[in-house]
Amino acid sequence: MSAIVSAVDARRSRVRLFIVTMLFLVTTVNYADRATLSIAGHALSKELHLDPIAMGYVFSAFGWSYVIAQVPGGWLLDRFGSRWVYAFSITIWSLFTMLQGWIGFLSGGAAVLALFALRFLVGLAEAPSFPANARIVAAWFPGNERGTASAFFNSGQYFATVIFAPLMGWIAHDFGWRYVFYVMGLLGLVMAIVWIKTIYGPKEHPGVNDAEFDYIKEGGALVDLDAPKDAVRNAVKDTRAPDSGRGWNHISQLLSNRMMLGVYIGQYCINTLTYFFLTWFPVYLVKERGLSILQAGFVATLPALCGFIGGVLGGIISDAILRKTNSLTLARKIPIVGGMLLSMSIIGCNYVDGQALVVGFMALAFFGKGIGALGWAVVSDTSPKEAGGVSGGLFNTFGNLSSITTPIVIGYILAATGSFNGALVFVGANALVAAVAYLVIVGKIERVQLKTS
Repeated sequence: MSAIVSAVDARRSRVRLFIVTMLFLVTTVNYADRATLSIAGHALSKELHLDPIAMGYVFSAFGWSYVIAQVPGGWLLDRFGSRWVYAFSITIWSLFTMLQGWIGFLSGGAAVLALFALRFLVGLAEAPSFPANARIVAAWFPGNERGTASAFFNSGQYFATVIFAPLMGWIAHDFGWRYVFYVMGLLGLVMAIVWIKTIYGPKEHPGVNDAEFDYIKEGGALVDLDAPKDAVRNAVKDTRAPDSGRGWNHISQLLSNRMMLGVYIGQYCINTLTYFFLTWFPVYLVKERGLSILQAGFVATLPALCGFIGGVLGGIISDAILRKTNSLTLARKIPIVGGMLLSMSIIGCNYVDGQALVVGFMALAFFGKGIGALGWAVVSDTSPKEAGGVSGGLFNTFGNLSSITTPIVIGYILAATGSFNGALVFVGANALVAAVAYLVIVGKIERVQLKTS
């Protein structure tokens, strides 16, 4: 009997699976809120009389502040921990999302300025989200599970479209575009409450048993990453404590690291596909392919579903390669490079007329993008413990420069040519550059060691 009890006691809990599920759900809401404008954009642009260039700048408003706030957001995470910073972030971005529904009561330039300002504030509030995701994965998951965990939460960006594009399309069609913002903002506020009630660090979570804690710690999880601040203060003399190494010195070291520069370039190019999908893709379906906004919402689900499947599969493949070869470099590079080359199939949409073939090429492209979207796993693998938030923030800064450039460049292409053909070539070319960056620049993938002097 005692042997049976011991065996039961030794059984590991699975709290980390719940944690990554929460990250997935929050990321899904995060990306759904980013996509609200793309779904409402066609009707909104007609009502506010916005041309493609003006619409491109409005789409980019989110990106300006999101990029600016990445490193400060990472500093906040290192200073105050992921749980409360993330909760505050969800609450604020949800409120600003709701307020976007009120711009319809303004007119002319005032409406455009208000819309730009609110999208700017949404980006500011969302800035800590993905660095926090990477920190939480680093704290909760051993190295041999980190690729799958990172790919799973990152796949929420595709699942957001699968679930919410049809919903938002139906809301915009039947109730008007304003209600898209009201509904999604309210959902975010509910998610903030659920988050603060359920998320804790490995040392504080009431559901973690010793077997799971020892397993993740021995596997390389940074279980002290979000330790209570009183513990940090008591350890203030420990030069390895998170408080000891913040500053521009860490940023300059990360920027001078060739591996990280290759990762940054790759993420910028990978995110070009993401922001085409989050901004201009529904407009492409309506204007270039003649669908209604309701139809566009449903059609967008297939490429998104393929992206979601590819995202989960990419993490599984990566961790399987890691277990088989014990090479972190091969495990991350093979799916990323292969996925990006597959994403170039988006250019094929320029050479077909049937809607089914267009959706098929889009689905194939986003399946490849999902497989290759392992950048946050690389961040968890490479970030130094003393600057995890800053490292994630810097990575997301470079990656999300594309949230500024992509909608603006495509807006100018549309204004100049009246067609999306050049826009799709631009997106496909970025996928190729991402593959080349990982093949040529990145080199060996390993954790960055910062100099303390």
